[in-house]
Amino acid sequence: MAKDLGNEEEAVARAIEHDIIFGRLGPGERLREETISREKDASRHHVRQALMILERSGIVSRERNKGAHVRAYSADEVRQLYDVREMLTRQAALKIDLPASATDIAEMQALQARYEAAIESNTLPEIHATNDAFHVGFFSLCRNPYLVNMLKRAMDMTYVIRAANMGNPDQLASARAEHRAMIALLAGTDSWALSELCVQHLRPSKSHYLKRLEAEESESRTSRRPARQAQET
Repeated sequence: MAKDLGNEEEAVARAIEHDIIFGRLGPGERLREETISREKDASRHHVRQALMILERSGIVSRERNKGAHVRAYSADEVRQLYDVREMLTRQAALKIDLPASATDIAEMQALQARYEAAIESNTLPEIHATNDAFHVGFFSLCRNPYLVNMLKRAMDMTYVIRAANMGNPDQLASARAEHRAMIALLAGTDSWALSELCVQHLRPSKSHYLKRLEAEESESRTSRRPARQAQET
């Protein structure tokens, strides 16, 4: 029986993705095809195709003569990306007709139940998948598929930023409570309160990533200082 090559490529892509979620691969880290092929017991062809899948999702970047790396962002890029994501999020939230129907609210409660089950099982890949499903389902209530697709693209581009804080228990507790509050607001008529909560919900991952960049820059400056002092003496 012939192997399903598409499934093999997707499986390798998901395995690399999980390594990023669990912190085994950090932003900027080199992705060597031969190493991945050996570790994942996959052909170089499937690894190459998997990296292309992740590149299209914004998780991996490629540079000529440098190969593939886990996507890394500068502080300015993080701020710019989140400016775009927040604008799209606010517009989508404002376009949701309130109060939402009982059917729509029940569907969101079902998506939230799956997200909370993933948190309880402490399964990071499932937490990521159910969280994204919740957000796509929630903003689909704006009934504008083009806006939802743009939001999904923005979510994919911030994947590495979000993954860096995904396993934080305090953040998960806050996210769970905010999801519940978002669903509760669907039953009311305050579109502005809903949009503001949706935007605020995005910001902890952004702040966490920026603080890490600041810490890395501070550490880099500290490590360079002795060398300069030695040259001066």
